[in-house]
Amino acid sequence: MYCQKCRTPIKLDGSLEDLNPAAFKLLTDSTTPSAQQRPLSVHQSRPAYSQDRRDAYDRVSSRASQPTFRRSIPSSRHGRESRHHPSMSFVMLTESQVVPQAPHIVPDGGRPDSAGLDGDQNMSDKMETVQRLFEVLSARSDIDQPICVECTDMLVEGLQKRLGAATKERDAYVEYLRQANADIPSEEEVALARKQLEDARAAEEVAMKELERLEQEKAAMDEELLALDAEAQELDKEEEAFWKERNAFAVTLASFQSERDRVNNRYDHDIKQAQRLQRTNVYNDTFTIGHDGNFATINGLRLGRTSAVMVGWEEINAAWGQTCLLLATVAEKVGYTFKGYRLCPMGSTSTIEKLDFPPSASTDDAAHPPKPKVTVLELYCSGDLPLGLNFLHRRFDNAMVAFLECLRQMDEFGFKLPYTIRKDKIRDASIKLSFNQEETWTRACKDTLICCKYLLASTSDMDQRQRSATPTTRR
Repeated sequence: MYCQKCRTPIKLDGSLEDLNPAAFKLLTDSTTPSAQQRPLSVHQSRPAYSQDRRDAYDRVSSRASQPTFRRSIPSSRHGRESRHHPSMSFVMLTESQVVPQAPHIVPDGGRPDSAGLDGDQNMSDKMETVQRLFEVLSARSDIDQPICVECTDMLVEGLQKRLGAATKERDAYVEYLRQANADIPSEEEVALARKQLEDARAAEEVAMKELERLEQEKAAMDEELLALDAEAQELDKEEEAFWKERNAFAVTLASFQSERDRVNNRYDHDIKQAQRLQRTNVYNDTFTIGHDGNFATINGLRLGRTSAVMVGWEEINAAWGQTCLLLATVAEKVGYTFKGYRLCPMGSTSTIEKLDFPPSASTDDAAHPPKPKVTVLELYCSGDLPLGLNFLHRRFDNAMVAFLECLRQMDEFGFKLPYTIRKDKIRDASIKLSFNQEETWTRACKDTLICCKYLLASTSDMDQRQRSATPTTRR
């Protein structure tokens, strides 16, 4: 057999091998509390009640029998069906079922079985009796039988702990019952409690009336709150409309302010631009006259050449073209027409036309003026030529002399030039290239550009005075 708790093999005590019916009944009856002990324990653990209730309880308890609960405990003998199935719970066992039957005695005239069969039958009956005993014990308690010594000790220890806890709980209930019996009120206390109850009911009635009044007041306040909420919603709508209108006005105002700022910025920019343009000398920007060593320059082009620095004729021709354009521009600006000459600025191939009117032509006929004889003077040189060849530089020399003549006419017109011009000489240097030294010709070219720069300054000053005299209309 095995322990029903730890499932270890156990050895049964020798006293369980030969159980007679009396010992079996004694063991099974010991697990059921007697009827005399139950009322006593109940009487000791319960408080004192009235005598009639206790007599009725004792009378009913004396006639009641203890029920037997059969639990489903699997048999340790596999392969053999028990005569009573474990599922048969709440079945009263009779003594004939509990006590094993007496062994069958074979008459003398019969032929008994062998001695080995009798021994096996006795052993089987003993095991069946022990098994039935364990089943009865297991059914009448909450402990599965059999169990080993170690499990029994552990079980006893656990039951002792439960007993201690139950004892403490019982003592607590007894103490509570004692206090409850001691707190039973007297007649004076009952009368006082009743009076307090009446006072409380009267106060409750007053409080209920006050509550009804407060509820009515609350209902009136709720109605007032509803009216105020409706008014607040109307005010919210008006405020929303106001803010929409205000935001639209702010957007329009911001747009106007932005447009005003844009116009003001544009006006300030235009004023500054106008002032800058007024201070700007268009002639100086168009014709920049300076010097590069011994050479006078116009727009970065050197006019002249020396034996040490052989300036190319392409650069010299371009410089004469810019100088011719400068003189023609100034004359056009002041409205002057040269006498006997016409400037034709064409870059590196600029020319001066000499106009010869016939002396016999009548000057009275203004409708049909006489046609002059035009002689083209080339204000440029075609290349490096020896200085001794006068006829090769004649046209170029005549053109430069004609340019000095035009410059002299501008001096007579009203511009006071710094240097005196007389025929082919400016100051004391001849402008002709033939029969002349390169340094002298270069100095004459430099003086010519200085006079042209003076013309530019005088023209700019004249233009500035005219613009200052004209009033400026501002919006």
